[in-house]
Amino acid sequence: MAEAAIRKLETAETQLYREAPNNIEAEQALLGAILVNNDALYRVSDFLKPVHFYEPLHRKIFEVAGELIRMGKTANPVTIKTFLPAEEKVGELTVAQYLARLAAEAVTIINAADYGRAIYDLAIRRALITVGEDMVNIAYDAPVDMAPNKQIEDAERRLFELAETGRYDGGFESFGDATKIAVDMANAAFMRDGHLSGISTGLRDLDARMGGLQPSDLIILAGRPAMGKTSLVTNIAFNIAAAYEPAQQADGSFAAANGGVVGFFSLEMSSEQLATRIISEQTEIPSSKIRRGEITESDFEKLVACAQTMQKIPLFIDQTGGISIAQLAARARRLKRQRGLDVIIIDYVQLMQGSSAKSAQNRVQEITEITTGLKALAKELSVPIIALSQLSRQVEARDDKRPQLADLRESGSIEQDADVVLFVYRDEYYLKNKEPKPGTEEYLQWEAEMNEVRGKAEVIIAKQRHGPTGTVQLAFQGEFTRFSDLAEEDRMPERFE
Repeated sequence: MAEAAIRKLETAETQLYREAPNNIEAEQALLGAILVNNDALYRVSDFLKPVHFYEPLHRKIFEVAGELIRMGKTANPVTIKTFLPAEEKVGELTVAQYLARLAAEAVTIINAADYGRAIYDLAIRRALITVGEDMVNIAYDAPVDMAPNKQIEDAERRLFELAETGRYDGGFESFGDATKIAVDMANAAFMRDGHLSGISTGLRDLDARMGGLQPSDLIILAGRPAMGKTSLVTNIAFNIAAAYEPAQQADGSFAAANGGVVGFFSLEMSSEQLATRIISEQTEIPSSKIRRGEITESDFEKLVACAQTMQKIPLFIDQTGGISIAQLAARARRLKRQRGLDVIIIDYVQLMQGSSAKSAQNRVQEITEITTGLKALAKELSVPIIALSQLSRQVEARDDKRPQLADLRESGSIEQDADVVLFVYRDEYYLKNKEPKPGTEEYLQWEAEMNEVRGKAEVIIAKQRHGPTGTVQLAFQGEFTRFSDLAEEDRMPERFE
């Protein structure tokens, strides 16, 4: 009996003192390689950061060596020791002696990446243990106001951060790192087609005003019914997905060199209706004819060819109606992990639901929770989110029906959280309903005005945090629900009368 109790106690002790996963020898070998040949740093600097080292002194050595090498200086035991605490001891050795030992027992540069990957993987495992421990502890002693669903969302967010960046706690970032990211973004814009810092919408004049769709921006696209909001966003979604060109990164993953992977949350239309719209736009066959089957054999061949092309493009549709912001975030994270994700589109905000019971009792509070959640998700995933929004009826009461920021329904939070607010407006729609009696003088004037606005649409940039506001003119073909660049007089080929 006593032996069993002792065995149990010994088992408990081994469980209690389980050491976090680490490999000090791999850390020593990598640091030695860097001190002997500074080029070894560039084999691991893309994915390995000082925080991934288990031993605090190793973190400091890696950080100092990295700073020296990036400044174009030599990092070796002699140059590094002045930046490290001289009085610190490693067993019987001083820091200077320890650095000399690391260099003396260094591995070749060929193995540097393998050691770096081993250190990184162990750091991720330690971070997983921390996330797991927190989950267990919070589940045991959950605060009164924290529902289980909230804990699941929090755990999923932390796991996603860990999978994406190798960090799970956010925290401060040095201004130097932020500057490096800004310069990388400028370089990417220089290399990308059209010299855009963001993702091209496929519409030249809109890109020129916005510089493309910027990562972590919340873009609100609003308009009255029948203005073409869904058509415009469907056009943009197809343009981005069709232009997708993957480029392999240093860590083996893929990112978009041009175009991107699109996640389309269609709360209003089914995926078949959305596909029909895109097919109609691409084949120039009216969607009403496609639905009724009024198509010729050559039209059908066009449809089949278009469908085959569409099967290859990375456009993913979620047609869940009334989706909550928490569900949307979870599905977007999953899509980014499994297939990649460069742009999120939501059609439309007013059909979404908040997650908390309190916000559900007040529509304005619920919209506030949704827009705040969308902005947070755009930053977390570092992708632009285009969210469609309805406008209030007060637009119809004015003579000039062009929308303004105040027309956004439950507008306070939408206007506040959005980085960009776009309005779609078509004068043709309103003018068509004012047709006077044929043969009158008013009719001739109306006809002249109609000819001026026929097939034209305006995208009004009412708010833009990083650029100018103003109006972009686009062409609109209603029968194919297609928006395209407007062929302006000064861009037309020379004509001879």
